[in-house]
Amino acid sequence: MRIPAHSVCTAIRDDIVAGVYERGGRLTEELLARRYGVSRVPVREALRTLEAEGFVVTRRHAGACVAEPTEQEASDLLEMRMLLEPLGAARAAQRRTEAHLKVLRGLVRLGQERARRGNSEDLRSLGGWFHETLAQASGSPALTSTLAQLRHKIAWMYAVEAPADPAESWAEHGGIVDAVARGDSERARAITALHTERATAAHRLRFPGNGDRPERVRTSQHPVNMTGPRH
Repeated sequence: MRIPAHSVCTAIRDDIVAGVYERGGRLTEELLARRYGVSRVPVREALRTLEAEGFVVTRRHAGACVAEPTEQEASDLLEMRMLLEPLGAARAAQRRTEAHLKVLRGLVRLGQERARRGNSEDLRSLGGWFHETLAQASGSPALTSTLAQLRHKIAWMYAVEAPADPAESWAEHGGIVDAVARGDSERARAITALHTERATAAHRLRFPGNGDRPERVRTSQHPVNMTGPRH
């Protein structure tokens, strides 16, 4: 069975974000194919995609390597997200479906419940799903794709402190959904802008300056030879 290139791409990207491959490290097709249990063809396609996304660079005499973004590039990503997340929420207020609203409301209920219990790991995952669904509700595939790439790259470059008051954060999520449900694009934009600004303040660079790098994680999180694509 031929493993889809997008599954290999997702696996390599996830492992770059998790620190399996250190910044600047080589990514050889042969070793990647062996690690993920695939041929070199989907690996080659995946590396091209990851280079276009900014996770991989091709260097003379070295081939494909993990990118080494600068502090300015990392800062730019946060600024881009602060501009695009509110735009996505405003578009969602105009274009969302009832299915989107159902999922968003369900996530807010779960988030508020977990916030009361203090389960930070669940809250991190739920927050990611919430913002992914909100972006999808914008009805703009280009915006959705761009925001997804930003989230991946920000997770790679930054560690995020848990909010001091998770209940307040999820109250903001609830306010966004209420505005989206009413079709109030300006309200949705304003609340999301405030929410994103507060979240941005909790980000800390994993790779400050040109010095220390994170401890390398030596075990891949997942194989790729599976029956269907990963999400």
